[in-house]
Amino acid sequence: MMLRLSVLALSVSMSAAAFAAPQKYEPIQPIEPAVITDQAKVELGKQLFFDPRLSKSGFISCNSCHNLSMGGTDNLPTSIGHNWQEGPINSPTVLNSSLNLAQFWDGRAADLKEQAGGPIDNPMEMGFTHDLAVGVLASIPQYVQSFKDAYKTETITIDEVTDAIAEFEKTLVTPNSPFDKWLMGDETALTAEAKAGYKLFKEVGCTACHNGPAAGGNSFQKMGLVEAYQTANPAEGVAGLTGDDLDRFKFKVPTLRNVELTYPYFHDGAYWDLEEAVDVMARLQLGRKLEKEQLGQITEFLKSLTGEQPSFALPMLPPSTPATPRPVPFAKVAN
Repeated sequence: MMLRLSVLALSVSMSAAAFAAPQKYEPIQPIEPAVITDQAKVELGKQLFFDPRLSKSGFISCNSCHNLSMGGTDNLPTSIGHNWQEGPINSPTVLNSSLNLAQFWDGRAADLKEQAGGPIDNPMEMGFTHDLAVGVLASIPQYVQSFKDAYKTETITIDEVTDAIAEFEKTLVTPNSPFDKWLMGDETALTAEAKAGYKLFKEVGCTACHNGPAAGGNSFQKMGLVEAYQTANPAEGVAGLTGDDLDRFKFKVPTLRNVELTYPYFHDGAYWDLEEAVDVMARLQLGRKLEKEQLGQITEFLKSLTGEQPSFALPMLPPSTPATPRPVPFAKVAN
């Protein structure tokens, strides 16, 4: 009897140790759960994120291109904008975007608040203007009251609109992935193949760019350091902002969090298969030709970066009124 109790105690002790081990200090660190400091702003931002009336057509919302049921993306090479226009670049995930050093592939927005205003008045995206979007919201009494409650103002401006959307987007983090659990000491959280993949991921040099809690998003790098990247996509990266040829094809390093959900890959959305994307990056960025088994191991590791997805009830949007400007979903595009 004493022997059986001793064995049981040892088993319990070993199981507890698997979860109580100290956090590993690795190039990639765990995602922390969101901390909400202003629930009213978050709830208002959630409504705005899902409201297609911020677009000219009354059809496109933030969630159209950053679908929270699809890894925070639209799973298209480039997004579909107003009047079925083809977007110029792949839509990056909104998940964990608060961890980015800047927003958009070229970093032209400093933060989520600045980013939120961009698509609304972009004729290729939501096709509206800031003034018209604010006019729609101001015509809806429930929105007027919500802005008053959250911002203590009688007048809605685009500043409050983008701030509320940003406050909601800050909550869209994905903690507790298998990899995070492993980082926190649970040795059973990763398969042997994923552990081998992470070891290889570090050895070949991937963590030089893909590091930090988001496993990316914190630096800009040239696409095609060792071997030129061939693409028909016209995006120039940071060079489109600076005009400096040295910045051509320099893009923000994308996060690898939830990467198995955010296909197709790269700024042009040219690659749909994650293992193939790993092969391309190893060759173009690192000058390494990996074996099939190695590619599989790294891919297995990357899948372990999928965390808990945001989960909440869809917001009920307040109804329009007779004073609300009508959507124009089938406007003709001037030739």
